Amino acid sequence: MRGVPGRTVLVTGASSGIGRATALQLAASGVDVALLSRSEEVLEEVRAQCEELGVRAVVTVADVTDRDALEAAFERARTELGPLDGVVHSAAALTYGRFEDVPAAVFDGALASTLGGTANVARLALEAFRARGRGSLVVVGSLLGKISTPYMSSYVTAKWGVHGLVRTLQIEARATPGIDVSLVWPGGVDTPVYLQAGTYLQRHGRPPPPVDPPEKVAAAAVRALWSPKREVMVGPLNGVVVAGFRLLPAVFDVLVTPLMRLSGLGREEVANSPGNVLDPTPEGEAVHGRWSRRLS
Repeated sequence: MRGVPGRTVLVTGASSGIGRATALQLAASGVDVALLSRSEEVLEEVRAQCEELGVRAVVTVADVTDRDALEAAFERARTELGPLDGVVHSAAALTYGRFEDVPAAVFDGALASTLGGTANVARLALEAFRARGRGSLVVVGSLLGKISTPYMSSYVTAKWGVHGLVRTLQIEARATPGIDVSLVWPGGVDTPVYLQAGTYLQRHGRPPPPVDPPEKVAAAAVRALWSPKREVMVGPLNGVVVAGFRLLPAVFDVLVTPLMRLSGLGREEVANSPGNVLDPTPEGEAVHGRWSRRLS
């Protein structure tokens, strides 16, 4: 993987999943990293791992819905590591359940984290880039920003909004040479997010196959930092699924619910809960979930 030693990148969602994998890959390539999430203890573990790879790393604790805390985190990153060359934004929250069964506070919280958080991070990233005349923002979207599926209304709504926001920022960035915005959108990924999500189905979610490792998405995000692209699709069947959604909507609507029940939901019964939507659950954070292709 081609890295750019001597540069600094802030990564949101850096305590788990794609964000954590991205931070580690950046560190391995010689890039200093600012690690941002709600889970300080886990971030300290990631910081130690990054520093073992020979780079500087700083922990910046913030909820992406809290603009003041987020601004302070960006300022700490600049103060301790220097001006930012890039930002990779992967923080998100989701909950499973029929729309009317998900409590309004949980639905709104998931939207605030995934869509509002993206806007907050993008605003601060672009301000930082304009101040130095260059910079690269990479936003991690989702296949669910291109299609719809039952039981995931908060995430689908938010990710469609994220994709729309990113396209708008890309168009506006044409007026600011040197500042780039890229979108990376994966399909199913082996991360803990599905088990940490809220659920009002009495079942956890799971990534639909084929399931990619988070390192594959992280590698795409790192490449997009230094070689920006409008969109990077990660997932061998994403294009087929999107084509079915757009070209054969009646067929898609008939098939998507039984397929979701079969491959997008776990088998074990669990208690309904908001998961990590309203508060972090650091005990469940890690790079991988339990759905690695190597184990399937």
